[in-house]
Amino acid sequence: MPTPHNNAQKGDIAKTVLMPGDPLRAKFIAENYLDSPVCYNEVRGMLGYTGTYKGVRISVQGSGMGMPSIGIYSWELFNEYDVDNIIRVGTAGAVADSVELRDVIIGMSASTNSAYASQYRLPGTYAPTASWKLLSAAAECAKEKGMRCHIGNIFSSDTFYDDAGSLAEWQKMGVLGIEMEAAALYMNAARSGKNALSILTVSDCPLKGLSTTAEERQTTFRSMMELALETAVKVSG
Repeated sequence: MPTPHNNAQKGDIAKTVLMPGDPLRAKFIAENYLDSPVCYNEVRGMLGYTGTYKGVRISVQGSGMGMPSIGIYSWELFNEYDVDNIIRVGTAGAVADSVELRDVIIGMSASTNSAYASQYRLPGTYAPTASWKLLSAAAECAKEKGMRCHIGNIFSSDTFYDDAGSLAEWQKMGVLGIEMEAAALYMNAARSGKNALSILTVSDCPLKGLSTTAEERQTTFRSMMELALETAVKVSG
C-alpha cells in the first residue's frame, strides 16, 4: 500500500531501482532509456517510473538531496516495496587530484560526517560499504564498455556549504569525491539485507574552481546512466 511519500502500490516498482537525487533526472532516464515507462509516484514531486531496459524491468525514482531524504525513500523501497537493489546515479565534487570534471566515480565505500549510524546503537564506528554484487557488476560493465572510471572511497557530507573548508583534509585520505547521500543508502541497504551502489558523475571540482551547468547535471551525464542500466541488467540474470 502507499506510504506517506510514495503512492505506488505493491508490484508497481521493480526489484532494481535507479535513484538520482533530482526527480527530473529520473524523468529524463525514464523517457530516454526505458521502454513503456509508467509513472507510479508524484508525491512531493519525487517522480518515480517503471519500464523495461533490454527486456529487464527497472524502476527509476528521485531521492531528493541529503541523507535524511534518501534515507526515507530508500528505506521505504527496501522495506515496503520489496526492492532488492538500489543504484544511486548522482553527482559529486572531485576531491582527488586525479579526478576530473565529468569523470565517473563508483563509490566502494562512503566516509561521512553524518550521525545517521547512531540509530543502530553500534559499539563503534560503522563503515558504510557498497554491495559487492553491484560493485563487481558495475566494474565489469565499465570494463566491457571501455569506460574510464574511478573506484574507491567517497565522502557523504551533511553540509554543502562547508564552513570548515575540510576537503583538503579528506583529500589526504585518498577520498575521490564528495556527495551527500551514499552513506545513508549503504546503511539502509545493510540494515535491510539488500544491495546498494553509488555511481556518480563529477559535476564540479571545488578545489580547482571548475563546474558544470544545472542543465548538464540534469540531462547530459549519460555515461553514468548507461553504466547503471547495464549493471541493473547484469545483476538481473
